[in-house]
Amino acid sequence: MAGLARSPSLWRLDREYLAAGRCVVAGVDEAGRGALAGPVVAAAVVLPAGSELPGVLDSKRLTPEQRWRTYRAIRADAVAVAVGVVEGDEIDRINILRATHRAMATALARLQPPADFALIDGLPVEGLMIPHRSLVKGDLHNYLIAAASIVAKVARDLLMADLDALYPGYGFADHKGYGTASHCEALRRLGPCPLHRRTFEPVAALLRPRLPGLDV
Repeated sequence: MAGLARSPSLWRLDREYLAAGRCVVAGVDEAGRGALAGPVVAAAVVLPAGSELPGVLDSKRLTPEQRWRTYRAIRADAVAVAVGVVEGDEIDRINILRATHRAMATALARLQPPADFALIDGLPVEGLMIPHRSLVKGDLHNYLIAAASIVAKVARDLLMADLDALYPGYGFADHKGYGTASHCEALRRLGPCPLHRRTFEPVAALLRPRLPGLDV
């Protein structure tokens, strides 16, 4: 993948923890945190030590075709892969931060074999059953987290494409629930559907009662 250079240090932290005796290290990342509709999806990935799959980078730096090709390579090479999903209604109940943490915890709990240690994108996560280290922008700097970012993104994209057939007219297969101009126009025209997160703007604004005589 020309032009997408990967730092040779992407395995450095993974090797440090492997050398410390933590034999199964997982990378964890999420997709869909900033979307207006649909779930937040987290992935946990364990790859063989020394894995050097081409294209394992932050998922946002890859085209859809590159992500799909790399996703398939990760699934074929992985020691373990698992996904956790938290739906939009639960996001509204507990907030997006807690929902993201719950999705990450679910993904880690589903890993077989289980991980002994996790490297997680972002800030520290509460409620995990195993020790972990959080890395801000970890998907840019760590190989396992980058792999998890690709798995989470592709898994969520596939889910949103399926949901597009259940809720036609919004374009979920195209924008995946993010706040694009076309999505916001469909929201104004059709109103929110059950996939929309009621606590997120501009969805919340559309649901607020309007004062009589005021166009607000």
